[in-house]
Amino acid sequence: MLTPDELAGLEATLLPALERHHLRLLAHGLRTLQQIAGRRQGNPPSSEAIRRWVLEQDATAGDQPFAEAFSAQMLHVADQLRAIAGPSRMALDLELDDLERWARRQADCRLAGGPHP
Repeated sequence: MLTPDELAGLEATLLPALERHHLRLLAHGLRTLQQIAGRRQGNPPSSEAIRRWVLEQDATAGDQPFAEAFSAQMLHVADQLRAIAGPSRMALDLELDDLERWARRQADCRLAGGPHP
């Protein structure tokens, strides 16, 4: 989970609304995947580990359709984090500063009308 200080830091960025929203989603996804994995380094957890974790949460216990949908979303976030990390890092090794730098590059490219890196 993101701490209040981390959330405040994300909100304090001067990013445009679109990239700031994407940054928040990725940051929440990163912290959730790290929580599910029980570590802040390495590869993201498997789809089965994610599904199992969701079903163990009080708010979603036994809700198989939600677990499937949430697992699919987390796997998509994991793919995005892998792409951001690149070949030299693992997705769960990313820090919020890494995500902010990525979001800033995305905003710069979008506002300049160029291709996204």
